This record gives sequence, C-alpha cells and structure tokens, in this order.
Amino acid sequence: MTVRLTTTIRNTGLAAITTEIGISGLLRIYDGTQPASVATALSSNTLLAELPLSATAAAAPSGGVWTASTITDEASAVATGTQTFASLVTSAGTRIVDMSCGNGSGDLNLSGTITSGGTVSVSSLTITDGNA
Repeated sequence: MTVRLTTTIRNTGLAAITTEIGISGLLRIYDGTQPASVATALSSNTLLAELPLSATAAAAPSGGVWTASTITDEASAVATGTQTFASLVTSAGTRIVDMSCGNGSGDLNLSGTITSGGTVSVSSLTITDGNA
C-alpha cells in the first residue's frame, strides 16, 4: 500500500524545513557521495561553496513544493570540484536537508561549475514532497 498525503499535510511538513533552518541558515555545496541520511557524517567530501540563505529561507510551500527565497551568489568558492550534493544547514552548521545538485539537474541547480575563487550562482532550489 502506498501512502498518499493531502497537499495541506505536505506543505506543513515542508514548512518545517524553513523553521528548522532558522535565520542565518546556509547552503553548502559538496563533491563526493551524498551520505545515506542527514544524520550520517560527511566522509571524504570537499566543501566547494557556502552561500547564505535569506533570513526566511523560503516562502510558504505551495502544492507540495518548497522553493528557496533568492540566494545571494558566493563571490569566492572555497574549492574546485564537481558538485554532487548540497545541504541546507542552520547557522550552527547542523544539516537539516541533503539534496541532489547539478547544472540543470537535481533539486539544486547551479549556473556553472565550481572553481576555487570563482563565483557560484544558484539557478533554482526546490524540494518536492512526492507523497501526493
């Protein structure tokens, strides 16, 4: 049997992401294999870039989709690498959500590759609750 949730319940669950991030949250972009869960420690992953989130990371979810507010470009990437996943973290660095990341694909879409010292721009960041 498959679980199906109302849009209201899906939106409520997604709204918890913004609440958990709090103010001054961050978007961290990594290379390497995405951990099995946000509770799993990072292993041999390189932090490529860290971008500040808006004070309110996202507006209220709609239709079971969480869409990030505007994310300011990172003017100087930390390292060079191929982005494979990203994390939304609190200001204290606690990972709240891990997601796929790429150029034109994934939950987080970037407008180019990441090169140390280069600019990192987010094209889009959405999280969809698929339990419709």
